Amino acid sequence: MNSLASRVLEFGRMIKFEHTIFALPFALVGLVIGSGSRPHPMVLGWILVAAVSARTAAMGFNRLVDQEIDALNPRTKIRSLPAQRLSRASAWIMVILAVAAFFGAAGALNPLCLKLAPGVLVILLGYSYTKRFTTFCHLILGLSLSCAPLGAYVAVTGGLDILPILIAGGVCFWTAGFDILYALQDQDFDRAQGLHSIPAKWGTQKGLYYSRFFHCIAWLLWAWAAFVHSNSFAWVGLTCIGGILIREQWILRKGDLSRLDEAFFQLNAWVGPIFFLSFSLPYLFL
Repeated sequence: MNSLASRVLEFGRMIKFEHTIFALPFALVGLVIGSGSRPHPMVLGWILVAAVSARTAAMGFNRLVDQEIDALNPRTKIRSLPAQRLSRASAWIMVILAVAAFFGAAGALNPLCLKLAPGVLVILLGYSYTKRFTTFCHLILGLSLSCAPLGAYVAVTGGLDILPILIAGGVCFWTAGFDILYALQDQDFDRAQGLHSIPAKWGTQKGLYYSRFFHCIAWLLWAWAAFVHSNSFAWVGLTCIGGILIREQWILRKGDLSRLDEAFFQLNAWVGPIFFLSFSLPYLFL
């Protein structure tokens, strides 16, 4: 039993399960807005299965694709696969099971979700290769996370509208902005290995400029969504989120990465929950 528990924990560490908090609240926003009220528990359950399994498949696949690169990077060589705490076979099994769960959840939600599921997986899994050929891989990661609110909205409505598209656009640029900050720590290694990122191509200061620019776009798209939504609670949430993004950029303004964890995870972890509460409050509690 202890061995099984330790392996489960190791799988959780490999895929950074705690980072699910970045995308999941936006999936729930899409669900609540699409439902127009408190969502049906069954639909909520399948959305959770779809969101968690999709991220598990994407992260597991990323670790498999990048295993050799991670083994060369002093920062990442201690990860589960290069450190051989997990085997490639077990990681593949996890990815296959997660993909199966994702398709199962998509099929349980509605036929359109099932039809769209392969395309979503292409985006989620394809991201793992983008650092090999494009400087703007950060936006592809953002596109991956933006599928969360779009997919949940489609699951309950069978279509799309301007509001979930604006929310998804904000998620895309918010994600790209903080991913650039995360990439700052690997820019020298990425250059040496011929990998692509904004910091690797243009350095720390231009990387910070791009990150700020993307975060400004994200906030403006979310503000547009709040205007369309006609929800005063959303503006309270966006004020808080704006403060968080400014604080995040201020901490790293000089390129000092000693507080990267605070800027990347501790602050960004609040964005999704605040957004969810502020945009969903009229449907959930009023």
